[in-house]
Amino acid sequence: MLKGKTAIVTGSTSGIGHGMATALAAEGVNLVINGIEPPDRGAAIAEGFAKTHGVEAIYSNANLMEREGCEALVRAGEARFGAIDILINNAGVQHVAPIEDFPPEKWDAIIALNLCSSFHTIRTALPGMKKKGWGRIISLASAHGLVASPFKSAYVAAKHGVVGLTKVVALETAELDITCNAICPGYVWTPLVEKQIDDQARAHNIPKDRVIGEVILAPQPKKRFAQVEEIGALAVFLCSDAAASITGAALPVDGGWTAR
Repeated sequence: MLKGKTAIVTGSTSGIGHGMATALAAEGVNLVINGIEPPDRGAAIAEGFAKTHGVEAIYSNANLMEREGCEALVRAGEARFGAIDILINNAGVQHVAPIEDFPPEKWDAIIALNLCSSFHTIRTALPGMKKKGWGRIISLASAHGLVASPFKSAYVAAKHGVVGLTKVVALETAELDITCNAICPGYVWTPLVEKQIDDQARAHNIPKDRVIGEVILAPQPKKRFAQVEEIGALAVFLCSDAAASITGAALPVDGGWTAR
């Protein structure tokens, strides 16, 4: 059902975004991947998708911190493939600090990338989806789109905003064959999380296994990391006809974190 469709996946050169792009490519979906890699490195990653899965893939390093970059990303996909069928907003950035010490420039950057970019890409891609009569929009909202943690004011605010934006878009497209949902992961095993474990182990002067259980996964009743393949499989399902009635949902993949 998805073979031959086209997806934009932001932040897809590594981690969760790469996992979702891989899962879609395995279904025959053409890709517009995006990241901050140099053009030659990004092109090589796109070529890897093409060779492995027999799809067409292009790379854009459009700056999603700016409205013009978000628009350029969508226009590049439309120029190459026509209307965008699937839009996955995954790119994000994080900073941790008490509110009184939170650098305003960090707040602005986190809101811009984690929230505003989703608005601008959706706004730009939606007319093409409406014209085609089909579309799937997914945003990565995190468990922090549903609950809060200390010292993450900008990230939590942005992710709560993504959940709200998702609901609005779902309502505005409810009578069309277009859905808009948010995936809300807890901790997913990625190189970024692996680095956080090393950093926390040094900071707390405790072994990695204690960092995992007592620090990183402390909020999660299920003491395991989700795998990028799990997020990819959920994204594919949300794009399928079987999920046509799922819209406006914020779906936790968080090991029970938000069940408390």
